[in-house]
Amino acid sequence: MNYALELKEVSKTYDNSDFVLDKVSFSLPQGAVMGFVGENGAGKTTTIGCVLNTLFRNSGVVRLFGKEMTDDDIELRENIGVVYDGNNFPDYLTAGQLSDIMQGVYQKWDNALFQKYLNTFHLNKSQKIGRYSKGMTMKLAIAVALAHHPKLLILDEATSGLDPVMRDEMLDVFLEFVGTDEHSILLSSHITSDLEKIADYITFIHNGKIILTERKDNLIYNYAILRCREKQFAELDTKDILAYRRQDYQIDVLVSDKRQAERKYAGVVIDHATIDEIMLVLVKGDRQ
Repeated sequence: MNYALELKEVSKTYDNSDFVLDKVSFSLPQGAVMGFVGENGAGKTTTIGCVLNTLFRNSGVVRLFGKEMTDDDIELRENIGVVYDGNNFPDYLTAGQLSDIMQGVYQKWDNALFQKYLNTFHLNKSQKIGRYSKGMTMKLAIAVALAHHPKLLILDEATSGLDPVMRDEMLDVFLEFVGTDEHSILLSSHITSDLEKIADYITFIHNGKIILTERKDNLIYNYAILRCREKQFAELDTKDILAYRRQDYQIDVLVSDKRQAERKYAGVVIDHATIDEIMLVLVKGDRQ
C-alpha cells in the first residue's frame, strides 16, 4: 500500500510546559481521508506542525509520499495544501492580489482554477479579506489550498465555525478532491458528523498520545456501547473491554465487536456507537 503520510513515533516537548506529544504513529493511505479527532489541547495542531516542519520535533520520522521532507524540499511542499482554523492571509489583501502573490510561490499555481473556486464560493476577488466573514475566509483558504494542485490536503479545523449548509458545501468539495486515487486528506476536526460523512479512517489523540486508529465503517457498524449495571459489568470478559465510563446509574463499556457482544451478553443493552460516544468513552473513561 502507498501512503500519502506516515508518522513513526513522533515526539515533541515544549519548554515551560507539561504537554508532551508522545510517540505519535499513524499512516494515511493515498486516496483516503483520515479524520484526526481529539479534545482541545490533545495535540492535533502540534502533530500537524511536526508534519509540516513548522515545529521542531524531538524525535520520530515523518514521511510524505514515502520521503522525509526537509526545509528546502520545494517539490514535496508543492504537493501539500494546508488550511488552518483562523486567519490564513493578511486582512489588507484582496483575493485578486493574493492570487498574484501565490503565482510567485507555487510553480503549479492555476489562476483559472482559483477563479473557478472564487465563483463557486461567491467570493468577490476585489474585496479586502478583512471584510470577509468567517465562512468566506475559510472558503478562500480552501480555494488557495486547492488551486496549486496538491496531492495531500491538511485541514486543521477547517470546517469549524461554519454553518451546516456551508460545511456541507465544503465537504462536497473535499469529496470531489479525493475522487482521484492519488489525492488524500488529513482532516483535524471536533465535528464528528463531518467525519462520518467523508472519512475513511479515524485517528483519536488524547493527551498527546494516539489511543486508536480504525476504519470509520468499522467504528460505526461494529463498535458498540454496552449499558451495564454494576453486576453485569463485573461479569464481563475483560478482554472484550476497550474502555469504560461510569455514569450515574450505569457503566458504558466500549467493545469492538457488537455481534460477538450480543451473543455473549444476552441480558445487557447494546447500542451502536457514534464517533462522539466512542471518543467520550476513550477520553473520559478508563481502561482495564
